[in-house]
Amino acid sequence: MTTPSRRRSLTAALRAGRERVAYLARRLGTALKEQRLAARLTQQQLGDRAGVSQREISRLETGGGANAKLETWAACASGIGLQLAAFLELAAGADLPRDMEHLRRQNLVIVTATPGGWGADPEWLLSGDGPRPRSIDVFLKRAVRREAAVVEIWDLILDGGHAMRSLEAKVLAVRERLGQGWEVQGLLVVRATRRNRRLIRELGALFAARYPASSQAWLRALAGPTQPMPTGSGFAWTDVRGERLFAARLGQR
Repeated sequence: MTTPSRRRSLTAALRAGRERVAYLARRLGTALKEQRLAARLTQQQLGDRAGVSQREISRLETGGGANAKLETWAACASGIGLQLAAFLELAAGADLPRDMEHLRRQNLVIVTATPGGWGADPEWLLSGDGPRPRSIDVFLKRAVRREAAVVEIWDLILDGGHAMRSLEAKVLAVRERLGQGWEVQGLLVVRATRRNRRLIRELGALFAARYPASSQAWLRALAGPTQPMPTGSGFAWTDVRGERLFAARLGQR
């Protein structure tokens, strides 16, 4: 006999599983579109090659492929000229969020901030945050200056509004936990792929308003123990390989 607590646990697990499958479908859809465009194919041309309709290709590319069969994804990959495994490997950001690319950037932030006197906690849990607590990609704290930085890392931006809201919510939660006397700010670090750079460029004024602090000042504060943390949220890029942090010039075309 299944107890009420067991049923609630199963329900939560199923909901979490559906959310993750939907998230992966959106990432695969984005990757499918980018590979199709790189191959200079229209949706109809790819559909003809894969043996599916143009409408199905459109559905997959817009994130509706959570229930699509593996053979459908394999046929689409074949239509682009790739085996399914190769398509998944080439699809930037197609793995789950904590993939190797994400870990490289977490490591990069920590390596950059260590000389600046920051203590680092990757995947820092916001305990007391409900049954499914959120985590911070890299939580930095410099006790000697009573400064804390909430660093969120995005390999592939699917929803810019969500990225902004998520970072702000975590900054507010940390401010409440640390209390008065601490300066707490957020830093959004984004992989500088062509797609991400194009999106940020098109919405430059919006991102500049949301992340007003100087990107260069943020990088100086991370690396320099005497450099104060900016009093505002910031934005920085990493190169595609995850080997270097560099400043952003938001709002400039």
